[in-house]
Amino acid sequence: MTRVLQTGRKEPKSGTTRSAVIFLHGYGANGADLLGLADPLGEHLPDTLFLSPDAPEEIPGMPFGRQWFPIPWIDGSSEEESERGMRAAVDDLNAFLDAVMVDEDLLPEQVVLFGFSQGTMMSLHVGPRREDALAGIVAFSGRLMSPELLEDEARTKPPILLVHGDMDDVVPVQSLPEAAEALQKAGFTDVYAHIMKGTAHGIAPDGLSVALAFMRDKLHL
Repeated sequence: MTRVLQTGRKEPKSGTTRSAVIFLHGYGANGADLLGLADPLGEHLPDTLFLSPDAPEEIPGMPFGRQWFPIPWIDGSSEEESERGMRAAVDDLNAFLDAVMVDEDLLPEQVVLFGFSQGTMMSLHVGPRREDALAGIVAFSGRLMSPELLEDEARTKPPILLVHGDMDDVVPVQSLPEAAEALQKAGFTDVYAHIMKGTAHGIAPDGLSVALAFMRDKLHL
């Protein structure tokens, strides 16, 4: 039984939806955390609907904090709990994406996943395992989970942009080349990378500009 993800949304500036960007936030945040990016991005993507769902699980002691799945080294959960939570979140996110395509009358090639941190982990895990290729995946400050499984489990190979701050003390910047190597080994040929200089665990203006150019290209805007 999948859980319905509550989502924030910003309508296209033009009033007509021809594409969608779906933000997936990081651990301890919620959908509102990334939805503010819709304003600067929407100026250049006027026909794009922006959606930013809350992750399915509350975090004990964090009233507004959400998680896609528990992280053992942060919350003391077991590896089994983390794995079980991730599998459930994958099902939830796939159901959410399926509903968006139907409700907004969009094709997969009109949809970009835009992840940050744990949201990037979800994006890079779910996107390639879907039956139909998405327009692209923007992956900020995260890592590729289970890289050894990707080659066998990937059903599609959408374009992917990896972005990371070189001063990230939460998810090491080394995660970017590790993800790029695993993606290329699995046969992904449309992989891009950008290092944000002097940036910690966040999204810097130069990274956002690179992401915008990537999305405009892959959405053919």
